[in-house]
Amino acid sequence: MMLETATVSSVASAWETSASQALKAMARDEQMKAQVQRAEGLYPLLLSAAKRFVVGETREEAISEACNLLSKGYNVSLEYICENIRDIQDCISAKDEFLGLIRIAGQANLKSTVSLDLSYMGMNADPQLAYEHLLELAQEAERCGITIMISAEESTKIDQILGIYKRIGERYANIGITLQAHLHRTVRDYLDIQAYPGKIRIVKGAYQEAADVALARSEELNERYLDIVEMIVATGRPISIATHDETIIEEVVKKGYLNQPNVEIEMLYGVRPERLKELKDEGYQTKVYVLYGVEWYLYVCHRLAEFPPNIYKAIADMANPYAEKESPY
Repeated sequence: MMLETATVSSVASAWETSASQALKAMARDEQMKAQVQRAEGLYPLLLSAAKRFVVGETREEAISEACNLLSKGYNVSLEYICENIRDIQDCISAKDEFLGLIRIAGQANLKSTVSLDLSYMGMNADPQLAYEHLLELAQEAERCGITIMISAEESTKIDQILGIYKRIGERYANIGITLQAHLHRTVRDYLDIQAYPGKIRIVKGAYQEAADVALARSEELNERYLDIVEMIVATGRPISIATHDETIIEEVVKKGYLNQPNVEIEMLYGVRPERLKELKDEGYQTKVYVLYGVEWYLYVCHRLAEFPPNIYKAIADMANPYAEKESPY
C-alpha cells in the first residue's frame, strides 16, 4: 500500500511538472492567445477560471473589489495588466488607463497603491517619455491621496528604472520602488536610493537571470531576502514584504518585523488568501495585490504554472462559468 501511495505521488509530481512546463509555453504562445480571444465559447470559460486571480476586465470591477478588501481591513495595491506594449500609442493608452484608475480611486476615497511597470509607460522606446508619463501620474496621485509603486522588471532595465525613480523622487514623495532580492546588485542599489522617499517593496524576483546576475531559488536566496528586509526595517522606512513563501513568513513573524508600524506583508490576489487573512486577524498590516484588465492570459498561465494543482480549481470554475464569484477574502 505504501509503495502504491509513493508511486501515485511520484506520478502526480511528474504530471504537475509537465503541466507547469506546458503552461509556461502556452503563456508565450501568441497564436494560442489569439485563438482564445476569438473563440466565443472558450473565452468566457477561461475568463471564469482567470477570475480566481484577476478581479475582472474593467477598472470598475477592480475598484469594487478594492472597496471590499479595504472594508475588511486589508491594504490594497491596484494594477492594470498590460502586455506586449509595442509602440508609443500603446504606452499613451496605458498611461491614460492608469490615470483613470488613479482618479476613480481618488473619487472613491481609496487610500491605496497603484502599481505599474515603467515599460508600460514607454521606457523601452523612450526613457524621457516614461519619465514624463510617470510625472503626470505622480502629480495626479498626490492630488488624489494615492501612492504609486514602480514594479520590478528584468535586470537589464534596472539602471533606467532607478534613474527615472530618482528623478521623480526628487519632486514627489508618493513614489515607491520594487527591489528584487535575487539580483546580486540589490544591496548596492538600495544604498544608492536611501536618500529618496517612498515605500520599498521587496520581492524574490521572477525573471530568469544568469548565475552571474542573480541567485536561483534556494535557501541562500531566502537568507538574502531576510537580510535585506532586516536592513530596511531597521531604518524605519516603509517596506512591503511581498512573498507567499511560508519559510519567510514564519521568520518575519518570529523576528517581530510585522509588529513594526512601517512594515506590511503583501500577497497576490487569490494566492494563499487564507494565510493572509490569518496574518490580518493577528493584527499585522496586510496588502492584497489586485489586478484587472483584458490582457489576463499571460498572467493567469503563469499563476497556474507556479502551482499546477490550481488547474483543478480552474476546471471547477470553468464547469460553472456564469456563477457569481465570491471574493476569496
